[in-house]
Amino acid sequence: MLSNSLVELDRAHLIHPVASWRGHEQAGVRLLTSAKGATVTDTADRHLLDGFSGLWCVNAGYGHDSIVEAASRQMRELPYATGYFGLGSEPAVRLAAELAERAPGDLNHVYFTLGGSDAVDSSVRFISYYHHAKGEPQRDQFISLEHGYHGSSTVGAGLTALSAFHQGFGLPYPWQHKIPSSYPYRNSAGTDDASNIAASVAALRAKVAEIGADRVAAFYAEPIQGSGGVIVPPRGWMKAMRDTCLELGILFVADEVITGFGRTGPLFACAEDDVVPDLLTVAKGLTSGYAPMGAVFLSEHVYNTIADGAGSSAVGHGFTYSAHPVSAAVGLEVLRLYEEGGLLANGRVMGARLMEGLQSLSDHPLVGDVRGRGMLAALELVIDKERKTPLPAAAEAGRRIFERAWDCGLIIRAFAHGCIGYAPPLCCTEAEIDAIVEKTRRVLDLTLEDGDVRAAMRGESQNAV
Repeated sequence: MLSNSLVELDRAHLIHPVASWRGHEQAGVRLLTSAKGATVTDTADRHLLDGFSGLWCVNAGYGHDSIVEAASRQMRELPYATGYFGLGSEPAVRLAAELAERAPGDLNHVYFTLGGSDAVDSSVRFISYYHHAKGEPQRDQFISLEHGYHGSSTVGAGLTALSAFHQGFGLPYPWQHKIPSSYPYRNSAGTDDASNIAASVAALRAKVAEIGADRVAAFYAEPIQGSGGVIVPPRGWMKAMRDTCLELGILFVADEVITGFGRTGPLFACAEDDVVPDLLTVAKGLTSGYAPMGAVFLSEHVYNTIADGAGSSAVGHGFTYSAHPVSAAVGLEVLRLYEEGGLLANGRVMGARLMEGLQSLSDHPLVGDVRGRGMLAALELVIDKERKTPLPAAAEAGRRIFERAWDCGLIIRAFAHGCIGYAPPLCCTEAEIDAIVEKTRRVLDLTLEDGDVRAAMRGESQNAV
């Protein structure tokens, strides 16, 4: 079928996630046809460096034949096995065991989902059950962070603190609360780490006191806030928040849907922060995007409290495709590639090179902040570095920057508030990392020439005088 026919079919029938439906109808779809390593190809035979791993997920890179073979072998042998009725499959059992062995601390129990959003939803249900089992059903209030992202399902979108996921949906719910993000670049509490951490701890304590110490069920945090703009908290922040939750008797949930599986260096970012959460959610890199799968890890005390509370009764939560054998087979092979295939090791080396390269752009007139950890990074663009003034809304940063990058042969995440996000595959070579940086430099120069940006910068200059 001709690509223009597919564009018309897309306009007529396919609803795209987090998009202006009318805007997408007008613009049309950009169709991708193939991919290998860190490069994707479109219908015009344009080759683009994927600096964002699809959607933070193709950590292993594209085109691994061994992953395809693992999936096809499992499809031939056993394409589906339900987890209901006490049934299961070997790949799911083995994957759960392998993950539990590698997870921080006593996160020894794994519930498989289809992705990150339903992993978060599942965690909320498990937490509710946990408190009911403890005889504390009044603990029904949940706290998360401003700029945080915890999925776009009915419940998770309320824990998410991005307005696009709330508008028109009646969210967040009254039982979903927020405290300020650490956001070091824009934290009014001070730029030093100790002040930043102290401010977050104080904010959590104040919110718990406001809600009622006996009402709060859990606190959710990402080790790095991905969709909020790749916001990297100070070292020690996660540990301080986890310790505060422990002191207050609140469950601590680490959302590693983005940061897991080598994205920041280790298999789990929590391990780098010396944190063992009560629950942990993952997805994306779990299967490197080759098949849908997510997971919730439960610590021993959470699992045992739920199990003892249920007794001989069923814990009434389940999905048809939980622990899908094909996804599990993919997950096992991806895990092998991370470790035996050297992808984790390469990601650490290339992550350092990426950060060094992006730091070299810090003297550009538009670059206000360079931040990241491993193969997860961002530039925050401003029109005045001293005032940290964001790009003007008229500059349409989310659309124009993406399009400039695309025209330069690079796929990045262009946030509406003027941040550029990076999450390249762990398989990247030195040449590919260097190309990402150089193409970004070209994007910055083109953005500096943008009439709306230039006009805003002239206005800032006049105000300064």
